[in-house]
Amino acid sequence: MSVLSLDGVTVSRGAGPVIRDVSLEVVSGTITALVGPNGAGKTSLLEAISGVIDASSGTISLDGEPLGKLSRVRRAHRGIVHIEQGRAVFPSLTVVENVRLASGNAARANEAIDMFPELEKRRDSPTGLLSGGEQQMVVLARAFAAQPTFLLIDEMSLGLAPVVFTRLLPMVQRFAEDGVGVLLVEQFTNLALSVARQALVFSNGRVTFQGEASVLQQSPEVLHTAYLGGSPAH
Repeated sequence: MSVLSLDGVTVSRGAGPVIRDVSLEVVSGTITALVGPNGAGKTSLLEAISGVIDASSGTISLDGEPLGKLSRVRRAHRGIVHIEQGRAVFPSLTVVENVRLASGNAARANEAIDMFPELEKRRDSPTGLLSGGEQQMVVLARAFAAQPTFLLIDEMSLGLAPVVFTRLLPMVQRFAEDGVGVLLVEQFTNLALSVARQALVFSNGRVTFQGEASVLQQSPEVLHTAYLGGSPAH
Protein backbone atom coordinates (compact mmCIF):
# COMPACT_ATOMS: atom_id res chain seq x y z
CA MET A 1 0.00 0.00 0.00
CA SER A 2 1.27 3.47 -0.94
CA VAL A 3 0.33 6.71 0.79
CA LEU A 4 0.47 10.26 -0.57
CA SER A 5 0.59 12.68 2.38
CA LEU A 6 0.26 16.44 2.71
CA ASP A 7 1.11 18.08 6.03
CA GLY A 8 0.36 21.77 6.53
CA VAL A 9 0.76 22.63 2.84
CA THR A 10 0.39 26.27 1.81
CA VAL A 11 0.58 27.36 -1.83
CA SER A 12 1.09 30.99 -2.85
CA ARG A 13 0.55 32.73 -6.16
CA GLY A 14 1.08 36.40 -6.82
CA ALA A 15 0.25 38.51 -3.79
CA GLY A 16 -0.47 35.76 -1.30
CA PRO A 17 -1.53 32.23 -0.46
CA VAL A 18 -4.26 30.53 -2.48
CA ILE A 19 -4.20 27.38 -0.34
CA ARG A 20 -3.53 27.48 3.41
CA ASP A 21 -2.43 24.72 5.76
CA VAL A 22 -3.86 21.68 3.96
CA SER A 23 -3.24 18.24 5.45
CA LEU A 24 -4.55 15.02 3.91
CA GLU A 25 -3.68 11.44 3.09
CA VAL A 26 -4.57 9.55 -0.07
CA VAL A 27 -4.18 5.79 0.11
CA SER A 28 -3.65 3.62 -2.95
CA GLY A 29 -6.87 2.13 -4.25
CA THR A 30 -9.11 4.99 -3.07
CA ILE A 31 -10.70 8.08 -4.62
CA THR A 32 -10.68 11.42 -2.81
CA ALA A 33 -12.85 14.21 -4.23
CA LEU A 34 -11.68 17.83 -3.94
CA VAL A 35 -14.67 20.12 -4.47
CA GLY A 36 -15.53 23.74 -3.89
CA PRO A 37 -16.25 27.05 -5.64
CA ASN A 38 -14.21 28.20 -8.62
CA GLY A 39 -11.04 29.95 -7.51
CA ALA A 40 -10.90 28.10 -4.19
CA GLY A 41 -7.38 26.81 -4.90
CA LYS A 42 -8.05 23.20 -5.90
CA THR A 43 -6.02 23.38 -9.12
CA SER A 44 -3.11 25.01 -7.33
CA LEU A 45 -3.05 22.18 -4.82
CA LEU A 46 -2.81 19.53 -7.55
CA GLU A 47 -0.07 21.54 -9.26
CA ALA A 48 1.92 21.67 -6.03
CA ILE A 49 1.62 17.91 -5.61
CA SER A 50 2.77 17.14 -9.16
CA GLY A 51 5.55 19.73 -9.11
CA VAL A 52 4.12 22.26 -11.59
CA ILE A 53 4.53 24.89 -8.86
CA ASP A 54 6.26 24.85 -5.49
CA ALA A 55 4.51 24.71 -2.14
CA SER A 56 5.30 27.76 0.00
CA SER A 57 5.40 25.69 3.18
CA GLY A 58 4.48 22.29 4.50
CA THR A 59 5.49 18.84 3.32
CA ILE A 60 4.29 16.65 0.45
CA SER A 61 5.45 13.04 0.84
CA LEU A 62 5.12 9.75 -0.98
CA ASP A 63 5.47 6.73 1.29
CA GLY A 64 7.26 8.90 3.83
CA GLU A 65 9.73 10.43 1.36
CA PRO A 66 9.39 14.23 0.95
CA LEU A 67 8.90 15.27 -2.68
CA GLY A 68 9.74 18.95 -2.30
CA LYS A 69 13.14 18.71 -3.98
CA LEU A 70 11.97 16.52 -6.86
CA SER A 71 11.15 18.00 -10.26
CA ARG A 72 7.86 17.34 -11.98
CA VAL A 73 9.54 14.76 -14.22
CA ARG A 74 11.03 12.90 -11.26
CA ARG A 75 7.67 12.92 -9.47
CA ALA A 76 6.10 11.45 -12.60
CA HIS A 77 8.75 8.74 -12.56
CA ARG A 78 7.69 8.01 -8.98
CA GLY A 79 4.19 7.36 -10.27
CA ILE A 80 2.43 10.71 -9.77
CA VAL A 81 0.49 11.35 -13.00
CA HIS A 82 -1.33 14.66 -13.42
CA ILE A 83 -4.24 15.10 -15.87
CA GLU A 84 -4.52 18.86 -16.19
CA GLN A 85 -7.47 20.87 -17.46
CA GLY A 86 -8.00 21.19 -21.19
CA ARG A 87 -7.69 17.70 -22.74
CA ALA A 88 -4.03 18.04 -23.78
CA VAL A 89 -3.77 15.76 -26.80
CA PHE A 90 -1.62 15.91 -29.92
CA PRO A 91 -4.32 16.49 -32.57
CA SER A 92 -2.25 15.45 -35.59
CA LEU A 93 -1.28 12.11 -34.04
CA THR A 94 -3.58 9.10 -34.10
CA VAL A 95 -5.27 7.75 -31.01
CA VAL A 96 -2.79 4.90 -30.68
CA GLU A 97 0.18 7.24 -31.21
CA ASN A 98 -1.10 9.55 -28.45
CA VAL A 99 -1.48 6.69 -26.00
CA ARG A 100 1.88 5.11 -26.82
CA LEU A 101 3.60 8.38 -25.90
CA ALA A 102 2.88 7.49 -22.27
CA SER A 103 4.34 4.02 -22.47
CA GLY A 104 6.97 2.25 -24.51
CA ASN A 105 4.97 -0.91 -23.94
CA ALA A 106 2.75 -1.46 -26.98
CA ALA A 107 0.74 -4.15 -25.19
CA ARG A 108 -0.05 -1.77 -22.31
CA ALA A 109 -1.09 0.95 -24.77
CA ASN A 110 -3.36 -1.46 -26.63
CA GLU A 111 -4.89 -2.60 -23.34
CA ALA A 112 -5.62 1.03 -22.45
CA ILE A 113 -7.33 1.69 -25.78
CA ASP A 114 -9.34 -1.53 -25.58
CA MET A 115 -10.96 -0.25 -22.39
CA PHE A 116 -12.88 2.28 -24.50
CA PRO A 117 -14.95 0.77 -27.34
CA GLU A 118 -15.22 4.22 -28.94
CA LEU A 119 -11.43 4.53 -29.12
CA GLU A 120 -10.85 0.99 -30.31
CA LYS A 121 -12.93 1.80 -33.38
CA ARG A 122 -10.95 4.99 -34.04
CA ARG A 123 -7.46 3.96 -32.98
CA ASP A 124 -5.95 5.04 -36.33
CA SER A 125 -7.85 8.34 -36.59
CA PRO A 126 -6.16 11.71 -35.93
CA THR A 127 -7.09 12.68 -32.37
CA GLY A 128 -8.04 16.18 -33.49
CA LEU A 129 -11.05 14.73 -35.34
CA LEU A 130 -12.51 13.17 -32.18
CA SER A 131 -15.27 14.69 -30.05
CA GLY A 132 -14.42 16.32 -26.72
CA GLY A 133 -15.57 13.25 -24.82
CA GLU A 134 -13.51 10.95 -27.01
CA GLN A 135 -10.44 13.14 -26.55
CA GLN A 136 -10.88 12.90 -22.80
CA MET A 137 -10.98 9.13 -23.20
CA VAL A 138 -7.62 9.36 -24.97
CA VAL A 139 -6.24 11.35 -22.02
CA LEU A 140 -7.49 8.72 -19.57
CA ALA A 141 -6.17 5.88 -21.71
CA ARG A 142 -2.78 7.61 -21.83
CA ALA A 143 -2.80 7.91 -18.03
CA PHE A 144 -3.61 4.19 -17.73
CA ALA A 145 -0.73 3.35 -20.06
CA ALA A 146 1.62 5.34 -17.82
CA GLN A 147 0.86 2.96 -14.92
CA PRO A 148 0.43 5.59 -12.18
CA THR A 149 0.62 5.02 -8.46
CA PHE A 150 -1.34 8.22 -7.83
CA LEU A 151 -3.48 10.03 -10.38
CA LEU A 152 -4.43 13.70 -10.08
CA ILE A 153 -7.44 14.62 -12.26
CA ASP A 154 -8.33 18.29 -12.68
CA GLU A 155 -11.82 19.08 -14.00
CA MET A 156 -12.11 16.12 -16.35
CA SER A 157 -15.64 17.26 -17.22
CA LEU A 158 -14.59 20.72 -18.45
CA GLY A 159 -16.55 21.50 -21.61
CA LEU A 160 -18.46 18.20 -21.47
CA ALA A 161 -22.13 17.53 -20.85
CA PRO A 162 -22.92 15.70 -17.59
CA VAL A 163 -24.09 12.64 -19.53
CA VAL A 164 -20.71 12.39 -21.26
CA PHE A 165 -18.84 12.83 -17.99
CA THR A 166 -20.96 10.08 -16.44
CA ARG A 167 -19.62 7.69 -19.08
CA LEU A 168 -16.05 8.52 -18.03
CA LEU A 169 -16.53 7.93 -14.30
CA PRO A 170 -16.29 4.11 -14.51
CA MET A 171 -12.76 4.55 -15.82
CA VAL A 172 -11.85 6.59 -12.75
CA GLN A 173 -13.26 3.81 -10.61
CA ARG A 174 -11.25 1.29 -12.63
CA PHE A 175 -8.05 3.11 -11.66
CA ALA A 176 -8.93 2.76 -7.98
CA GLU A 177 -9.88 -0.88 -8.41
CA ASP A 178 -6.44 -1.45 -9.93
CA GLY A 179 -4.81 0.02 -6.80
CA VAL A 180 -4.26 3.62 -7.93
CA GLY A 181 -4.89 6.45 -5.48
CA VAL A 182 -6.98 9.16 -7.17
CA LEU A 183 -7.38 12.84 -6.31
CA LEU A 184 -10.37 14.11 -8.28
CA VAL A 185 -11.08 17.83 -8.69
CA GLU A 186 -14.50 18.18 -10.25
CA GLN A 187 -17.21 20.78 -10.90
CA PHE A 188 -20.00 18.17 -10.96
CA THR A 189 -19.89 17.78 -7.22
CA ASN A 190 -22.54 15.10 -6.74
CA LEU A 191 -21.09 12.90 -9.46
CA ALA A 192 -17.61 13.20 -7.96
CA LEU A 193 -18.90 12.36 -4.50
CA SER A 194 -20.73 9.32 -5.87
CA VAL A 195 -17.43 7.59 -6.74
CA ALA A 196 -15.25 8.94 -3.90
CA ARG A 197 -14.57 7.46 -0.49
CA GLN A 198 -13.19 10.66 1.05
CA ALA A 199 -13.91 14.31 0.28
CA LEU A 200 -12.47 17.74 0.99
CA VAL A 201 -14.37 20.96 0.41
CA PHE A 202 -12.30 24.08 -0.27
CA SER A 203 -13.50 27.64 0.21
CA ASN A 204 -11.30 30.72 0.07
CA GLY A 205 -8.16 28.62 0.13
CA ARG A 206 -9.05 26.65 3.24
CA VAL A 207 -10.48 23.21 3.90
CA THR A 208 -13.99 23.68 5.28
CA PHE A 209 -14.92 20.00 5.33
CA GLN A 210 -12.82 16.84 5.46
CA GLY A 211 -14.36 13.41 5.88
CA GLU A 212 -16.36 10.69 4.18
CA ALA A 213 -17.89 11.61 0.83
CA SER A 214 -21.13 9.89 1.83
CA VAL A 215 -21.67 12.49 4.57
CA LEU A 216 -21.87 15.26 1.96
CA GLN A 217 -24.11 13.16 -0.27
CA GLN A 218 -26.54 12.47 2.54
CA SER A 219 -26.45 15.98 4.05
CA PRO A 220 -26.79 18.70 1.38
CA GLU A 221 -26.89 21.34 4.10
CA VAL A 222 -23.40 20.35 5.26
CA LEU A 223 -22.12 20.65 1.68
CA HIS A 224 -23.82 24.02 1.22
CA THR A 225 -22.36 25.41 4.45
CA ALA A 226 -18.89 24.13 3.56
CA TYR A 227 -19.07 25.80 0.14
CA LEU A 228 -19.81 29.09 1.86
CA GLY A 229 -16.79 28.61 4.13
CA GLY A 230 -18.83 28.41 7.29
CA SER A 231 -17.92 24.93 8.51
CA PRO A 232 -14.62 24.12 10.20
CA ALA A 233 -12.54 21.24 8.85
CA HIS A 234 -13.02 18.00 10.75
